[in-house]
Amino acid sequence: MILAASMNLETFRTAEDAIARLRRGDTDALADILARYQHRLYRFLLRLLQDQAAAEDLFQQTWLRVMEKIGGYDARARFETWLFSVAHNLAIDYLRRKRSSSLDAPDETGITRAERLVSGRPNPLDQLLDSERSAILAAAIHKLPAIHRVVLSLRFEEGMRLEEIAEVAGVPLSTVKSRLHRALESLRAMLEWQLSGGRGK
Repeated sequence: MILAASMNLETFRTAEDAIARLRRGDTDALADILARYQHRLYRFLLRLLQDQAAAEDLFQQTWLRVMEKIGGYDARARFETWLFSVAHNLAIDYLRRKRSSSLDAPDETGITRAERLVSGRPNPLDQLLDSERSAILAAAIHKLPAIHRVVLSLRFEEGMRLEEIAEVAGVPLSTVKSRLHRALESLRAMLEWQLSGGRGK
C-alpha cells in the first residue's frame, strides 16, 4: 500500500513536471502528457461527436490548441479539467457548425460501442450477454442529446466530480446536476421501453 501510494505520487510529480516543462516551451514534454491523456481524451471526443474521423481531427486540434494556449493555463487548476475544457469547446463548435439547426439531431455514423472492462475470462454466454447489454446501452446513449452525452461520459467514463464537469462544460453546477439527472432518466426510460419489447406500460 505504501509502495502504491509512492508510485502514485511519483506519477503525479512526473505529470506535473511535464506540464511545467511544456509551459516553459519544451515541446518534448508534450509526448509525456499526450501518453497520459490520449486514450481518455479520444474516447471522450468519440462519445460526444459519434464520428471517428471528426474525433480524430478534433483530437489533433485539441493538442494544437493546448500548445497555443498552455501559457494561459493556471497551474493551480487541474490540468485534465483544463484539457477536457479545450476539447469540449472545440467539439461544441464543431457540432454547431455541422448541425446549425440543433445539437440534438441524431448522427448517421452508426453506434459506438461502450468500452467494457473485463476482469478474468467470463464464459462465452456471459460475454455474449455483456456484449448485447453494451450494444443496447450504447444505442440508447447514441440517441441522447450531445449535452447529455457529455455529462455521462465525463462522470462515468472519466470519473470527474460534478464541479469538474461544470468547469469543462462551462455551465453552473446546478445545470450539470439537472443534465445528469435528465440523462439518466432518459436512459432508464429508453432501456425500459426497449426491454419491454417497445410496448407501453
